[in-house]
Amino acid sequence: MGLKSVLSRPLAAYIARQYARWQYDPIGTQQQVLLELLKQGARTAFGRDHNLAGARTAQDLARLVPVRDYEALSPYFNRVKAGEADVLWPGKPLYLAKTSGTTSGAKYIPITQDSIPNHINGARDALLHYVHRTGNSRFLDGKLIFLSGSPELETVAGIHTGRLSGIANHHVPAYLRRNQLPSYPTNIIEDWETKLDRIVEETIHQPMTLISGIPPWVQMYFDRIVARTGRPVGEVFPQFDLFVYGGVNFEPYRKKLFDTIGRPVDSVELFPASEGFLAFQDEPGNPGMLLLLNAGIFYEFIPAERFFEENPPRLTLAEVELDQQYALVLTSNAGLWAYSIGDTVRFVSKYPFRVVVTGRIKHFLSAFGEHVIGEEVEQTLREAMRQHPEVEVVEFTVAPRVSDDPTVPSRHEWLVEFAQPPHDLAAFAAALDTGLRQRNVYYDDLLAGNILAPLQLTPLPAGAFQRYMKSLGKLGGQNKVPRLSNDREVAEGILQLII
Repeated sequence: MGLKSVLSRPLAAYIARQYARWQYDPIGTQQQVLLELLKQGARTAFGRDHNLAGARTAQDLARLVPVRDYEALSPYFNRVKAGEADVLWPGKPLYLAKTSGTTSGAKYIPITQDSIPNHINGARDALLHYVHRTGNSRFLDGKLIFLSGSPELETVAGIHTGRLSGIANHHVPAYLRRNQLPSYPTNIIEDWETKLDRIVEETIHQPMTLISGIPPWVQMYFDRIVARTGRPVGEVFPQFDLFVYGGVNFEPYRKKLFDTIGRPVDSVELFPASEGFLAFQDEPGNPGMLLLLNAGIFYEFIPAERFFEENPPRLTLAEVELDQQYALVLTSNAGLWAYSIGDTVRFVSKYPFRVVVTGRIKHFLSAFGEHVIGEEVEQTLREAMRQHPEVEVVEFTVAPRVSDDPTVPSRHEWLVEFAQPPHDLAAFAAALDTGLRQRNVYYDDLLAGNILAPLQLTPLPAGAFQRYMKSLGKLGGQNKVPRLSNDREVAEGILQLII
């Protein structure tokens, strides 16, 4: 073993002990985090506007600060972006993380001196927990690749601004910098396909041990490796033994990714967001991710089915239940106050508190009253693929298809790009329909009452989703296709490109 591999083990044990301390009292830890946030927030324009000076409890926060998304808080974000100090957090932010949804405009999320350690230490601690749990630290001696956005930053009102992954790239520890690929000149290439070709050139003859990124973009990288060499990725990189991923549910991609690798490798799931590094998989084989409770973030949870009420309940960690869907709301030392990040989670354990990400609160399908969520369609697809083991899926999205003919029922349309299509397309569609009916009683009722017809499965040609994302200028990096839409904007955008 190399020096980095050897030295990582006592460090991993130390970090695991540090985490164990706050896990003994998660509720008290969150209360202490909230008190510090309220103390600092009282010194800001936002704090004065919302009378935070006397606030001490989660009940005070819920009474004084309504839940908002980016658009609702944009007057404050715009003041930060203009260079004004002490708006949402004391001083000015170190960075603005530029992010955007598939259909929304650019957003600028502050990253402060106090919040940057959360982003950097979260990823580090995920790897160290893996080392501590498994004893495997060999990957630290080889080459590591983080498929990410460009690390080149612009300046907005004196504040460095760029993609979160690019910002994080500037904080890779010095002891890993020599191991890191791709090179800086390659990493700043904006065109994703050109960049990907260069990454292949730089890595194909290197001893790659860790590969990290959002699964669909890692799959593109793997596909080009296979096309170039004619061999599975696991043969091209015989020392590759750790895959680190986040940003989307891994399950729809799992089969094709591991088929492309050609052998098992360990994996670690992360829950990073521009708003904060929220959780990571701390136990190999346990699907739950440990919620980070001592990192400057106070969490609230709104039952997903009540999110769009005028005054929905805002639960603290002490009040959550297992196996319920919650919309995630953050208050943090980045200057986010009761901020809805748009993700939904489900707790799979308490003490310690572990979650799985189940979808997006705005990415649901309820055009007919069924309120289908992302987790339901992903589980349905996974089960259908188990029943049809020949099937490999590249990407998919689901949209409503409303009938103009009153004698013809409306239905859901599944647009699926297959790497390996089913032998019997109709049987696969039936398996999807059956699976979704079993998971969603409202959908089942609508089909049983002939209000909806069985779903329509539309196979897409190879590269359809890549062409769609490229048409939006969102190919690669952290960009993701919505799994579900309540309208046909995404579906029609894809279909128009393949006609």
